[in-house]
Amino acid sequence: MALLTKPLPSVDAYVEYFSHQKLPVLRHTVRELDAMREQMDSVSGKHIAGVVLGDPLMTMKLLSHLETHRRNSQNHDITTIDRAIIMMGIQPFFEAFKDLPTVEETLAAHPKALIEVLKLIGRARKASKYARDWAVIRHDLDVDEITVAALLREATDIVCGIFAPELTQRVHAMQQADRSLRSVVAQREVFGASAREIQLALIRAWRMPELLVQLLDETQLEHPRIRTITLAANFARHVAHGWHDAALPDDIAEISSLLHVSPDYLLRRLGAPDDAMPRFLPPENL
Repeated sequence: MALLTKPLPSVDAYVEYFSHQKLPVLRHTVRELDAMREQMDSVSGKHIAGVVLGDPLMTMKLLSHLETHRRNSQNHDITTIDRAIIMMGIQPFFEAFKDLPTVEETLAAHPKALIEVLKLIGRARKASKYARDWAVIRHDLDVDEITVAALLREATDIVCGIFAPELTQRVHAMQQADRSLRSVVAQREVFGASAREIQLALIRAWRMPELLVQLLDETQLEHPRIRTITLAANFARHVAHGWHDAALPDDIAEISSLLHVSPDYLLRRLGAPDDAMPRFLPPENL
């Protein structure tokens, strides 16, 4: 497979390129699915969904596959993994997803890029977990939809890290040299487009559920569902630097406001260490 080493001329060109690549998944995902395939008669859809939701790349593959192979009788989008597996059936699922390429194989010659991609995937998982928890607190009508959208919010960053590792490393180098440099600025400088611009185009090209477009639309932050996903992604990114990150006090204030809970309650629910509490709480609350 030829990885990108130079920027492409347009968002459409990136969509065309990515659409002709076979999207890899985590090696751990392949191993888990292979083990379940051996016990197909006893495995549950819920168990399969748990493995899929541990891997944003596998989640993308499943949703895209379902839309591409949409039945005439299906008159609505499938927006959660449980429903996607029920719609497909367990045996057809395993038939459709065998001999999958892995991220580790794809980036074998790019160990630094592999580490960065694995970090991004880990961060996406955490954002998904935070968003799900906060959706429960908010009594969201469909927690599973929020879970999937949060998991896929950074999906294009992951895809770019896999298929354009050298360009992605240039973005990281620019941001390390200038900590105030926003990702979107660095991405446009290196790729000629931001990951968000490419992502929205990919979602449509890959016929992903329209709800994903709505839930990932940061121009609609007044909607609690979209704020939940955005704040979960922001918090996961900032806390990955440690509880000393300068952006966290604002994150905690915004999340507390969204959930209508006290900062003290939120911090304890998030597992903040005791020595970090003074940064976020007035002395009388410590």
